[in-house]
Amino acid sequence: MKVLIVKTTSLGDIIHLLPALTDAQAACPGIRFDWVVESAFQEVPKWHPAVDHIIPVQMRKWRKSPFSKETRQAFRHYVHKVREQQYDRVIDAQGLIKSAFLARKALGPRYGLDFRSAWEPLASLTYHHRVSVNPNQHAVDRMRLLMAGCLGYECSLSTPDYGIKNTLLADKNKYAPDGALIFIHGTTWRTKEWPVQYWQKLLRRVAAEGFKVLIPWGNEREYQRAKEIASAHSNAEVLPKLTLAQIAGVLANARAAVGVDTGIGHLAAALALPQISLYGPTDPLATGAMGANQVHLKAAFICSPCLKERCAYKGTTEVEPACFRTLPPDRVWYTIQQLMEKPQ
Repeated sequence: MKVLIVKTTSLGDIIHLLPALTDAQAACPGIRFDWVVESAFQEVPKWHPAVDHIIPVQMRKWRKSPFSKETRQAFRHYVHKVREQQYDRVIDAQGLIKSAFLARKALGPRYGLDFRSAWEPLASLTYHHRVSVNPNQHAVDRMRLLMAGCLGYECSLSTPDYGIKNTLLADKNKYAPDGALIFIHGTTWRTKEWPVQYWQKLLRRVAAEGFKVLIPWGNEREYQRAKEIASAHSNAEVLPKLTLAQIAGVLANARAAVGVDTGIGHLAAALALPQISLYGPTDPLATGAMGANQVHLKAAFICSPCLKERCAYKGTTEVEPACFRTLPPDRVWYTIQQLMEKPQ
């Protein structure tokens, strides 16, 4: 069986889908997947052994100039690539109008979430077959149940297997000495950023115990923030700009990680790296890092989880976002110690 997956963004969402492919491999021997994905994330699906071909798109770029000659040419190229073969299933695993639009260009019966399950319900009207999934479940479970419904097998929702093999990860030892701790601080929402002063205090506690700390980053703002965090102790190193595969190699060789709600944190979970994840405005029940050796610390604050990109709290607070004052560095350090003491 040959299946086309449409799941273009984001990093965390793409990683959430990988266990569903592992389930499908076990239930449907010989199944193979192609994957339509945003070009910035195209290396990630390749890590799963069931994926054959990647069909990259640039929807973010195309939306900025939808009628330009460059966009029209790029879209025609996409249509040509996606129609090179007939698929047994075309699964829109995103449930958005944009992903449904891309799925419609492929050859094969289209499957996706039903009207009550899809993020954008109108997308469901474009599918030939619809699957009902409880939208209140964790994203990994939703994707596993969607895949099971599309392919017709039972899913037990056991501990997810992301299917990523270390042999597929580049530069495993190049940037990460054995036993380093990783501080995953970068995220798209300002409200999800644990305060810099908290990172600095945690760094001093960790470094005092002899641990090397590595700090990755993805853009200029994150780079400046990483340098500010690292300035608190000489035992911290700001990593160079790395590809996703190289970051995966760093995580694969680390001792543990502390992170916020971000894609790299989901990658750490996929690799079963022991990790403390910090949640202020978001809810780990819906999108928390899922896998072995994962601990979620959730803010206990009056307006948390608010699910907002901008903090609306108007009271007095010593840190911003205010909800993170309920997750101080001492609590995080204590939890790290407990996690690292557990047998892996």
